[in-house]
Amino acid sequence: MSQAIVLKTEPYRWDCISLGEVMLRLDPGEGRIHTAREFRVWEGGGEYNVARGLRRCFGLRTAIVTALADNPVGRLVEDMMLQGGVDTSMVRWAPYDGVGRTVRNGLNFTERGFGVRAAAGCSDRGHTAISQTKSGDFDWEEIFGAQGARWFHTGGIYAALSETTPGAAAEAMDAARKHGTIVSFDLNYRDSLWKSIGGKAKAQEVNRELVRKVDVLFGNEEDFSAMLGISLKGVSEDFTELPVASYEQMLRDVMEAYPNLKLVATTLRTAPTATNNAWGAMAVYQNQVVHVPQRDIEILDRVGGGDSFASGLIYGMLKEKPVEWAVQCGVAHGALAMTTPGDTSMATLPEVERVMKGGSARIAR
Repeated sequence: MSQAIVLKTEPYRWDCISLGEVMLRLDPGEGRIHTAREFRVWEGGGEYNVARGLRRCFGLRTAIVTALADNPVGRLVEDMMLQGGVDTSMVRWAPYDGVGRTVRNGLNFTERGFGVRAAAGCSDRGHTAISQTKSGDFDWEEIFGAQGARWFHTGGIYAALSETTPGAAAEAMDAARKHGTIVSFDLNYRDSLWKSIGGKAKAQEVNRELVRKVDVLFGNEEDFSAMLGISLKGVSEDFTELPVASYEQMLRDVMEAYPNLKLVATTLRTAPTATNNAWGAMAVYQNQVVHVPQRDIEILDRVGGGDSFASGLIYGMLKEKPVEWAVQCGVAHGALAMTTPGDTSMATLPEVERVMKGGSARIAR
């Protein structure tokens, strides 16, 4: 049986710190990227979205460790992060050369999809400031030792940015564990990132080592297969049906391969159309399986749903709620996050609790 999650009790500055890239998202709204004449902008990033959800929806103290090129685009991203309430005091500012030949800020063009047209993204993130970070760039002893945090979150997107970012992630994890901070990791496989630095073989080499330093692991069926080589059995290629027993076995296989893990969680999603999905989740904790069955939900913007699931589950664990409550909270928060545009959650805690209780969508006024 895996060990229980034990949280820090001594004084700490933050409830959660995230390490990862924060990009400027350009959203064509109801249109397409290749025909758009105007875009709305948001900030977003797999690891950052978790910290922001914990701050804005759940009211916890969070911070982001990242790097940005010091130019107006970087300052725009900073302004959005400040609006999100996430502590930006650990942002590393890289001098800008005026052109972007050596360092720049990442852009992420994302269209939402509708009906039979799937959501699509086009990233422009080469040579970003955060991709150039390496071991020694951040003072993790100061962060986790002198100041302190109860939870640290990072993931496979940050680890895939360059040859040096896995070392920085490992260094952060080691320092967090040394000081009693829970470490979570979202595998978040992105073929577009890994194919330039060695593909799935490199992804597995890197992530198998990182996951050995992790307490709480998030991922979907593709993530576990591509990043860890642990496959889901008994499903069709289009994932029209998700056999619960197969998902449970996959999570147990992950925990058996990595006995350091205390909790492993996956979302359950089928997508008949871009705007109508079935959404649920499953987790294994202390040999207990928690299954939140799929329910049909309507999607406005699916990007960030998994990150909001993670932040809801983390919130439940930080509040020392039963694991069933934490997983249900993650499912509800993820569902609400996908009803609004942008990567980040606009939900409130009362809304999450209402969805958890099966509340209707009757107007509140």
